[in-house]
Amino acid sequence: MEFVIKISQFLLSLSLLIVLHELGHFIPAKLFKTRVEKFYLFFDVKYSLFKKKIGETVYGIGWLPLGGYVKISGMIDESMDKEQMAQPPQPWEFRSKPSWQRLIIMLGGVTVNFILAAIIYIFMSFGYGDIDVSADSVKDGYWVTNPLLNELGLQTGDKVLAINGNEIVNYSDLKKYFLEAQIVSIERNGVKQDITLPEDFLGRLSSSKSRGFFELRYPFVVAKVPDTSHNKSAELKKGDVLVAFNNVPVKYFDEVKEKLEPYKGQTIDVEVLRGNDKFTKQLAVSPEGKLGINPGGSLTDLERLNYYDIIRKEYSFGESIGVGLNKFTNQISSYWTQLKLIFSPSTGAYKGVGGFKAIFDIFPDKWSWESFWSITAFLSIMLGVLNLLPIPALDGGHVMFLLYEMVSGRKPGDKFMEYAQMVGFFILIALVLFANGNDIFKAIFN
Repeated sequence: MEFVIKISQFLLSLSLLIVLHELGHFIPAKLFKTRVEKFYLFFDVKYSLFKKKIGETVYGIGWLPLGGYVKISGMIDESMDKEQMAQPPQPWEFRSKPSWQRLIIMLGGVTVNFILAAIIYIFMSFGYGDIDVSADSVKDGYWVTNPLLNELGLQTGDKVLAINGNEIVNYSDLKKYFLEAQIVSIERNGVKQDITLPEDFLGRLSSSKSRGFFELRYPFVVAKVPDTSHNKSAELKKGDVLVAFNNVPVKYFDEVKEKLEPYKGQTIDVEVLRGNDKFTKQLAVSPEGKLGINPGGSLTDLERLNYYDIIRKEYSFGESIGVGLNKFTNQISSYWTQLKLIFSPSTGAYKGVGGFKAIFDIFPDKWSWESFWSITAFLSIMLGVLNLLPIPALDGGHVMFLLYEMVSGRKPGDKFMEYAQMVGFFILIALVLFANGNDIFKAIFN
């Protein structure tokens, strides 16, 4: 069932983005009286799952879910329709239109992607507001979940003060600055120090089995006691908090393994907090040092137990416009930064490039509209930015040649454009193979 939920979100999000992107080309093409021969979701190599001709355009769904396209008459694109291009130009063809109209048609897709992302962020700000954790309230530091960070000198309990000189005010700032982290300023046992990360840190992080870094330290909140658990008869409930083992306080879940180590194969007294009531249960510790209880917890639990100061912000619709646009610009800036790091071999960030599986994995296994729209907004920005790359066969490649034409007054020849399109196509295939190959490599060796 979890797989069905994830794949449903994945396909719905990509389908929405592809259709709207292609609609961004379709609408200006029709406004400028340019004939659109096909409008397709996914690629129809050899055959289509569905197609219907309405007017001069065939609308359809292909079987190969690698994107979508609109086929515009008189344009050298992925269809490589040389026969049409060999005929004299017609008034309804793309090549017969003024360069400024062709530029608008080519920029239509990414424009829609950016507008969609901005609208999503605006309405999410209005509908959900913002929730964060004050960094000042993180008294006992963070949980370092990635062994790589331990190797580089970071430990659970470290309080992060700044990254590259940028002060950490809220928990979300950690993710905001961590991508370009070079110097992490921490406080450990009351002593401040700087941890310098290696230049290839992102590459090493991408190659590690764990993708975590600094997590909030949660109490041991019971999420579920499986039927197979040796403590299934203890009558623990979801939301119960285990606060002490044999009268020894256990404040955070990351302390549990160490606290249970001396009691392997024994029975211990566990103090349980349920609502405002405390009581003691006898629980068995397995020979492996486990209780057989699935941990959970949410920000609501942290707030209820006074672990951290939770910051909630709600916005009027007018305020949401400014907040949403700010999130939109910050996300674009962040993604450009990621691309810059990926194309810098010394960082090793290219090892983290992923394909369809990587995109699939970011969707939650429980349906959440908030998560769905947040991920869709990010993917819309990603699709827009990637399409602006000056690679022939992408929108950015067409825009590059159009700008050359507008500046020089000379239009690149059809034969040159055919060769450029072929080169761009092979570059794209190579990038797709590399990204999805990374997914396969990680699945096998991580």
